[in-house]
Amino acid sequence: MADNYREFKADNTSDSAPKGRKPKKEHQSIGQFAILPIIIILLAVLSYESVYSIGEQEQGVVTTFGRAGDVVTSGLHFKIPFVQRVTKVNTTILGFPIGYREANDSAEAQETIDEESLMITSDFNFVNVDFYVEYKVSDPIKYLYNSREPGMILKNIAQSCIRNVISNYNVDDVITTGKSEIQAAIKDMIIQKLEEQDIGLMLVNISMQDAEPPTTEVIEAFKAVETAKQGKETALNNANKYRNEKIPEATASADKIVQEAEASKQERINEASAQQIRFEEMYEEYSKNPLITKQRMFYEAMEDVLPDVELIIDDGSGEINKTLYLDELQIEGITQAGADKGSGNDAQSDNATQDTED
Repeated sequence: MADNYREFKADNTSDSAPKGRKPKKEHQSIGQFAILPIIIILLAVLSYESVYSIGEQEQGVVTTFGRAGDVVTSGLHFKIPFVQRVTKVNTTILGFPIGYREANDSAEAQETIDEESLMITSDFNFVNVDFYVEYKVSDPIKYLYNSREPGMILKNIAQSCIRNVISNYNVDDVITTGKSEIQAAIKDMIIQKLEEQDIGLMLVNISMQDAEPPTTEVIEAFKAVETAKQGKETALNNANKYRNEKIPEATASADKIVQEAEASKQERINEASAQQIRFEEMYEEYSKNPLITKQRMFYEAMEDVLPDVELIIDDGSGEINKTLYLDELQIEGITQAGADKGSGNDAQSDNATQDTED
């Protein structure tokens, strides 16, 4: 029995030893499985904190332990987790109104803000003027850390410059003709103030939306003035158009008259020259035989004069019955007979001259 007891104890001992070690291995496996998800989560957090992206219309300011460092542009970037932080800044063109509040719905009317739009001019008149200011971030670090509210600072600067410039112009210039000049002066002044403040903002543009007197009666009066000015401009434009149309016509007419005068002048000169040559030739013939030349000149003159003259022959007694009217045929016959007689006289004179010479 003793031997059987020893064998039984030995068997129990050998069986109990492995059963005591088996629960320890199971706890170790469970601990390993519990740590693995924690490690994965930690790695995911570190990866998320290490990688960041910047949009196309953004810039990022990287701070290390709270101190601003680099400025990064669009794209995918890396940083040290829990040590570096990135602040994104919108670099697109932004804007805000002055003198009115923009409506949220297109159907709603814009709300006027009198304390912003009501201003006084140099001639001590009141006027409501609305502006719209456009700006963008020029330096992200200065925009984030040089001031607490740079947008509000820009708005205050704009209002101050607007009132300063408007006070130097009279109400007519503000409402009608001086808008572009006023806008340029305000823009230059705001740019100068922003450079002095150095808040990381840059003015893009400022435009005058509307300018009108504060009361209805004055508004109507100024509208009448504006209408009259537009009518004046229209009349001036029409007058200039008429002048531009008539001046070329007058110039062309004057040139035509001058050219006709030059042509008439040259024609008269040529005619005078021809008459001079004819007279010289005639004088040369006259020098050769004065009597015959005189007669020929007389006959030629009569040929030009008599066809247009009504010839009446009267005996001088005053009695009508004795008056003879000669028509053209009789005049031509008389003229022809006279010419023949003159030719005969010329021949006789020539013969007499020849005889005398002989």
